[in-house]
Amino acid sequence: MKKLTKRQLELLAITPDNKLKEVFPEFTRAFLRAEKSKLPTKPPEQSIDDDREKLITKSRGADTSKKYQKSLDIINSLQKELDASLQLRKHISTYTINPVKGLKSEATPVIVASDWHYEELVKPSTINGLNSFNLEIADQRIERFFQNQLRLINISKRDVEIKTIVLALLGDFISGNIHDENLETAQLQPIDAILAVQRKIASGIKFILDNTDGKIVIPCSTGNHPRITQKIHIATETGNSLENLMYHNLAMYFEGNSRVQFVIGEGYHTIIKIYDQTIRFHHGHGMKYNGGIGGIYIPANKAISQWNKAIRADLDVFGHWHQQRDGGNFICNGSLIGYDAYALRIKADYEEPKQAFFLMDKNRGKTIVAPIFVDRN
Repeated sequence: MKKLTKRQLELLAITPDNKLKEVFPEFTRAFLRAEKSKLPTKPPEQSIDDDREKLITKSRGADTSKKYQKSLDIINSLQKELDASLQLRKHISTYTINPVKGLKSEATPVIVASDWHYEELVKPSTINGLNSFNLEIADQRIERFFQNQLRLINISKRDVEIKTIVLALLGDFISGNIHDENLETAQLQPIDAILAVQRKIASGIKFILDNTDGKIVIPCSTGNHPRITQKIHIATETGNSLENLMYHNLAMYFEGNSRVQFVIGEGYHTIIKIYDQTIRFHHGHGMKYNGGIGGIYIPANKAISQWNKAIRADLDVFGHWHQQRDGGNFICNGSLIGYDAYALRIKADYEEPKQAFFLMDKNRGKTIVAPIFVDRN
């Protein structure tokens, strides 16, 4: 029997006994076993290392197989999505939607003005530069308020007929001097401040008259700031309010104009009807916030529920809280003064200065609710 070559010896070392005849058909199995027994054996450590390498290689192969299968699954999924997308593109069809002509409904825009705090000074340094307010800025914001509410009215007139505009004056147009802090931040004395605001509101009403048709109804409510008493006198609150005096002065000024109607409440609430909807206007200081979770929503709904036991209203509209919110059954107005040191201290939500606008549709009630921005046109 001839000797095995070096290459054959290497093969013999790694060939299992039951495969010897397949690999070396020209040799007998007995001869090959005998030759295999002469081969040097690996030390145990080497065998362990070899087996470990085999396991690692096998594991890597399994991982690669799983990744490959996963890749195939992703490719198949993407292919199905692509096929579906291509099918959708092939089957796009349209039909014509014609605009409705000659079926305009009627609606009444409601513009809410409150919480101007006209003469109060807000220094940017006291609120990290978030806001600034002085007499010059106040004048600019008031002018933008009237300009921008007109833009919203004109937008609404494209699709609805407008016969009446409601301008709600809901108080705190000045800060007054009810707190010592107001004396430090006031740029005008209360009488001078209320006279300045009176001129601004009269000019704004004239602006609406000059640029719209129809009537202007003006419900009025007094705020808690412009009072001449140290504390609120509940039964005589309106009689001790500089704003109440201003409202009556404005009513007398426009008395000869049949397009203007003032509704000045003698109590806390001022209630008017818009179509078949009862709207209850007030300043908002009759509700107690107490900083609870849920913001103004919970105290507002509690108060509304109680007031509805006497006279049910479809909607409450108020200010005081310096945050514009649509609560469904209420509208809370924002402020003209904007964010100040007091708001920062009580951890109130930051809100840029704005007032509220909403539309009362004749058939649907409250529909569009929008902010009237006063810091820019």
